[in-house]
Amino acid sequence: MGIGAEMARVRVTRLGVPGPAAVGAPEPGIPEPGPGEQTPAALAAATVGRILEAAGVNVTRTLRSAHDPDAGGPVIDLAGEDSGLLIGRRGQTLQALQFLVTLIVRKKLDADVRVVLDVENYRRRRETSLRDMAAKVASRVAQTNRSITLEPMPPADRRIIHTSLSQHPAVRTESAGEGENRKVTIMPRRD
Repeated sequence: MGIGAEMARVRVTRLGVPGPAAVGAPEPGIPEPGPGEQTPAALAAATVGRILEAAGVNVTRTLRSAHDPDAGGPVIDLAGEDSGLLIGRRGQTLQALQFLVTLIVRKKLDADVRVVLDVENYRRRRETSLRDMAAKVASRVAQTNRSITLEPMPPADRRIIHTSLSQHPAVRTESAGEGENRKVTIMPRRD
């Protein structure tokens, strides 16, 4: 975990197992598919439910939107006592779960659907935080006339930085690096 870190072995023990009533029980706001009918929202909700049940995570699912035009598919909110486990470091666990659910839904429906998962408005809070940070860094770059490179971040976070500063009159942004080490550089606009 930092300087002087040593390898460690961690043993995890499952404390509780959800009862049979929780298995397959529909939750409020989540449509149940009829015979021969499978909507992206219902399939996504069922897939999330199966994954979370298998992981022993105690959260509830709520369908925010069956088809959000900005997202390109259903938006599902997750909340509960174990919701912090689903976010992970800088949202990486949430991104991975969302990727997995989207992949399953696309494969089963053979359609270009994007499922968005959110845990207790984490995405909105993260976006606000990134926009605020981008504005502060842009102000510093404009004031000092020197570029600043941010720490590596996932594509969704980089996209927020780029879009929030795209119309800024004094700075421009650029991504550089490979894979997980890709970073955004905010630099003075030289016209």
